[in-house]
Amino acid sequence: MIRTLTATRRWAALAATIGGLAVLVAALPWLRGDDPARSILRARLGEREPDPAALAAVRSELDLPAGPVRGAAEWLSGAVTGDLGRSWVDGSPVAETLGAAAGVSALLGGAAALVAVAVGLLLAGPAAWTAANGRRPRAGFTAATLTALPEFVLAAVLITVVAVNWRLAPAAGWFGPSYLVLPALALGIPTGGLLARLLGAAVEATAAEPWVHTWRAAGSGRGELAAALLRRASTVVVPQVAVLFVGLLGGAVAVEQLFAIPGLGRIALGASLAQDLPVVQGCVLLLALTGVVAGGLGIAAHRLLLGPAGAAAGLIPAVPAHRHRAHRAVPIAAALLLAAVIGAGLLRDAQRVRLEVRLAGPSGAHPLGTDPVGRDVLAQLGHGAVLTVGTAAAVTVVSLLVGLAIGLRGGAARAGAADVLNALPPVFVGLVVAALLSPGLTAAALAAALVAWVPLTVHTRSLAEEVRASGYYRAAELCGAGPARLLHRHLLPAVLGPVVLHALARVPATALTIAGLGFLGLGAGHDSPEWGAQLAAAVTYLERAPLAVLGPVAGLGLLGVLAAATPTTGLGEVAGRRDFFVGRSRT
Repeated sequence: MIRTLTATRRWAALAATIGGLAVLVAALPWLRGDDPARSILRARLGEREPDPAALAAVRSELDLPAGPVRGAAEWLSGAVTGDLGRSWVDGSPVAETLGAAAGVSALLGGAAALVAVAVGLLLAGPAAWTAANGRRPRAGFTAATLTALPEFVLAAVLITVVAVNWRLAPAAGWFGPSYLVLPALALGIPTGGLLARLLGAAVEATAAEPWVHTWRAAGSGRGELAAALLRRASTVVVPQVAVLFVGLLGGAVAVEQLFAIPGLGRIALGASLAQDLPVVQGCVLLLALTGVVAGGLGIAAHRLLLGPAGAAAGLIPAVPAHRHRAHRAVPIAAALLLAAVIGAGLLRDAQRVRLEVRLAGPSGAHPLGTDPVGRDVLAQLGHGAVLTVGTAAAVTVVSLLVGLAIGLRGGAARAGAADVLNALPPVFVGLVVAALLSPGLTAAALAAALVAWVPLTVHTRSLAEEVRASGYYRAAELCGAGPARLLHRHLLPAVLGPVVLHALARVPATALTIAGLGFLGLGAGHDSPEWGAQLAAAVTYLERAPLAVLGPVAGLGLLGVLAAATPTTGLGEVAGRRDFFVGRSRT
């Protein structure tokens, strides 16, 4: 009976989430203060201003709803039977349009996920090999740099260099397998860097577990032990792979725009701008269902990899050693370089426009050249760092707190509202927030925060489930430890370090989300020195003024290196475990 009630509540919450999203989409015209009929005619007629008779004809033809609640209810009643309606702009069946777009996005997301997994294993493999030999893995500076690489900038570089200059692949379109290569690389390489960071952190924690010492003492080969370390570490990372795949599926809007790929993200963006609500609602429903399925598969794979240990208190916690003072030269150099560039830039005027020197190369007056309107790139870089890094850091702190609060709740992991929200492209969230607040840096930061907490929640949830399956946690429960003590002495200390590391790794990614929204016109304006706006203004002139693009990219890369060097040992992940084993736990 209790299980039935729990399942009913879970499915009711899921249905309420999807229904709320449908109402939110239906409310877009009212949130933006636009007449749906006028937006539809503009999409059909271009720049021509429609007359009242044409507006009345459109309202009659499409039976436009008088309000968002009625419109959402009518659409949901049809969606239950499989009828997603017809496009308000061209009259085509939404189900057919989305079916074709979903196939394209699934193929692109799958190829990008394969690239990400390959890059992640390639970068994390040496860490497992090193740990198998009893040494501490090196910090993942390469992975951190890749994580901070803007996808749309990498896409522009691939188009310019590989497609145009070398002519090794098509530049745009979707007409065969060869058109898949460059977009998959643009999406998969930065994601692979993030995956490698997660794997590296998990390998380092796993290497301190007692079974590793037992295997090594029993004479297991280095290759066998390295493979076992990767497999054990993957139990934490597998749910993240599902999250990353869904994020790739719905969040590739900028890449799809650059490569002219007819995927879900591009269609959702175009339909949102044209207020073609049936298409937007269909995209949201499809992505939400995909998020639920992918989240469930990730949880199932996590439990499968844990095996019997996940249900029989068979996990023995690690007691990791403190970090040594090694590998500090790279992050110190990165910090000094970033501080020097920002300091030098802040001393310069970032708003002075000089059209006579636009896109100029490096010189004594302009050490990094000028941007498309003649502003000093070094000044833009320094002033933009305050906006970009500060905003991304604030969003990350909020996302970390929300992720820990939700992920540490009791109960087994289930696919639910978090997976639905993770499936939504940040661009769609940005459109809704921009409709409420108007486009700007604040709106972009809020949109990034609304989706950034989900991966941290999934990571926290996975780690917490492993802790609850361990012997020391079960024993503490049997000894009478209450929920507050279990949380304070066992769950939080074991989870905090890895999740903080994950959050730090996502600071550059959050900055990229804000930059991507600015690139699509939903963030800071083009006159802002914010790095995303700077990239959006300069990426078209990549060949003529590469430093205008490489400056913000290098800044994000240095930020990623600093995130990779941040120690997590000492945040308390050892205390609760060690105290229990030596008999000093007071339950």
